[in-house]
Amino acid sequence: MATPEFVGAVGRAVQTRIYQAGALGRRPRVPVSPDRLQRAAQRRMSKAAWAYVAGSAGQQRTAQANQEAFRRWQIVPRMLRDVSERDNSVELFGERLPSPMLLAPIGVLEMVHPGADRAVAEAAAQVGLPMVMSTQASVPMERIARSLGSAAAWYQLYWSRERELVASFVRRAEAIGSKAIVVTLDTNLLGWRPRDLDLGHLPFIRWMGIAQYTSDPVFQDLVRRRAGRPRSATARRAPTPGMVRTLLGLSRRYPGPFLSNLRGLGPLAAVETFLDVFANPALTWQDLGFLRELTDLPIVLKGIQHPDDARKAVDCGVDGIVVSNHGGRQVDGAVASLAALPRVAQAVGGAVPVLFDSGVRSGADVVKAIALGATAVMVGRPYVYGLALAGATGVAEVLRYLMAEFDLTMALAGCSSVEQIDAGLLQDERE
Repeated sequence: MATPEFVGAVGRAVQTRIYQAGALGRRPRVPVSPDRLQRAAQRRMSKAAWAYVAGSAGQQRTAQANQEAFRRWQIVPRMLRDVSERDNSVELFGERLPSPMLLAPIGVLEMVHPGADRAVAEAAAQVGLPMVMSTQASVPMERIARSLGSAAAWYQLYWSRERELVASFVRRAEAIGSKAIVVTLDTNLLGWRPRDLDLGHLPFIRWMGIAQYTSDPVFQDLVRRRAGRPRSATARRAPTPGMVRTLLGLSRRYPGPFLSNLRGLGPLAAVETFLDVFANPALTWQDLGFLRELTDLPIVLKGIQHPDDARKAVDCGVDGIVVSNHGGRQVDGAVASLAALPRVAQAVGGAVPVLFDSGVRSGADVVKAIALGATAVMVGRPYVYGLALAGATGVAEVLRYLMAEFDLTMALAGCSSVEQIDAGLLQDERE
């Protein structure tokens, strides 16, 4: 049985607070309905921010499939079961979480809100959920960790072409007390994302979302080497108004005095260095041995969709996997994550925890994912919408909504603990 803070009626508490405020004429600042939340966030965001956060690969078919896969499964509630006390907690890598949710790694949050990753960390601290910090964060991991307080920090690793940079990221993650390294496998190349392409907007070129790099000594050394080389063809071109605006933005965001950055080659060299080292399409299963030599932290592979890859991951000695298609952002027409989950969970056979992301919009979705084999889920876009609307307060509210709906749905389905949620709770609407 979990400790007292994990037992109770979180759903009813959140409901009561909202209804009591409503009786005084106050409606929620952050919409509860997922659809209203998304629409409100879109109105608040810039076109570029909305394209980056909400956009997916190609014709958005994988993102749509993620949503449709949840609609396919229907919960069959069971009656006359005592659910007056409920245990919403789960254990992951020796840590007891108050609810089976983590904050998924999402980059470039400065496009959404000036508080960026620090605001998200503050919200995670308020609700006690782990935050998986992105390699593409807008704030260095050390500063994010300070905002997390006692909430758990995990670190998401984009595997660079430069092995020493990979090693440096891992060493820094260990130093800040990360509980796990989450290796994102499905972004060894950027997917074809029409919304971003139509705007000609890649935030990294504008020096957004690469604070982990600029704060890293290995990356800084790579930049210094590049700055000493002859200037690139792009840098030698006659400046256009767009190029001037980009250079001004780079100079403001790049570490160091603005005027020195504007006069020097550092910001441009840093962007070119980042584009050179960001992804490693040559990565193979054999490279995991290098990571295991670097750290004793649990290694979690994110992006698994095929059962054979799940079995291979277990054979390679990883400590967990995440069934994910990157929220539909990488391959158009790919299998929905929820459709892949049961086969992957069966292939793993309980050898390691199976986490899940892509398409989660509600607490009921969390129940369905757990019933189909997930130990816990990672929540992504919904908390970003909360961030856009109200910073840390908005993120915390969205997370509380999800935790509350999960609690109530679990109880109404006849379960008093997460362990009681299984495939027998669901039916396939196509059968």
